[in-house]
Amino acid sequence: MSEQDFREIARNGLWRNNPGLVQLLGLCPLLGTSNSTVNALGLGLATMLVLACSNAAVSLVRGAVSEAIRLPAFVMIIAVLTTCIELLMQAWTYELYQVLGIFIPLITTNCVILGRAEAFAAKNGVLRASFDGLLMGLGFALVLLVLGGLRELLGQGTLLADMHLLFGPAAADWKIQPFPQYQGFLLAILPPGAFIMLGLLIAPLQRRLAVVAGRRGLRRVTLEAGQGGFATLDLGAQFVEGRPLLGAGRFAEGLFRALELGAGHGGLGLGLLQFGFVVERGRRCAG
Repeated sequence: MSEQDFREIARNGLWRNNPGLVQLLGLCPLLGTSNSTVNALGLGLATMLVLACSNAAVSLVRGAVSEAIRLPAFVMIIAVLTTCIELLMQAWTYELYQVLGIFIPLITTNCVILGRAEAFAAKNGVLRASFDGLLMGLGFALVLLVLGGLRELLGQGTLLADMHLLFGPAAADWKIQPFPQYQGFLLAILPPGAFIMLGLLIAPLQRRLAVVAGRRGLRRVTLEAGQGGFATLDLGAQFVEGRPLLGAGRFAEGLFRALELGAGHGGLGLGLLQFGFVVERGRRCAG
């Protein structure tokens, strides 16, 4: 595995194909547990561990699992690893485990994990698959951490409160209160605040990706669907009448057309849909 491969995987996991901000997968835990820094960090670390280990396990067994039972086998692997993480949290961070509640077992059904197992780990070696899982999990955890920190700061006026739930008594005095007289903003820690804050994080990133794609001219967008289905389309030539992809409006138009096209490739019927924007430098689609 070359250094360029490492860089490309890292760039995709942390930025260009970030699970939370670009693929928009795993939004249930992303919105449900991000009302504080400690909750977000706890679930982010658990998800990252499951994602990295499941990618490695799927890559190891990919040659021994038939096509007919591939997805059930992947789900079983993810469920076993999630149960291990759950038991570890019960043993070492029981109070945090109680706070997170159902969101720990629900890691099993997180679309990010199953999506990477199907789209990447099942097609690559153990090293590449493990690194992809680690970086995708890290990207997801960072989004959780930023969202949790912002919501805690705006909602309660504190940062790193209750970190002893994750790191033990040594972290009891980690709490930071930048504004001692701040009365709090209730909306920030309620579910509507989660949607608003996530939208404020997504908007500039999507705008940036659209601008970068527009500067490079016509590029290829690949939709990765379940069970190996792929739909490739030329946004510039096919969907925006030959003009370069210049703005978020045309980008969204092409994306919705991609989703429509992907419905015929077997992914939606399985309940698994993962889309990624793959910008290939210096290439254009043949049509």
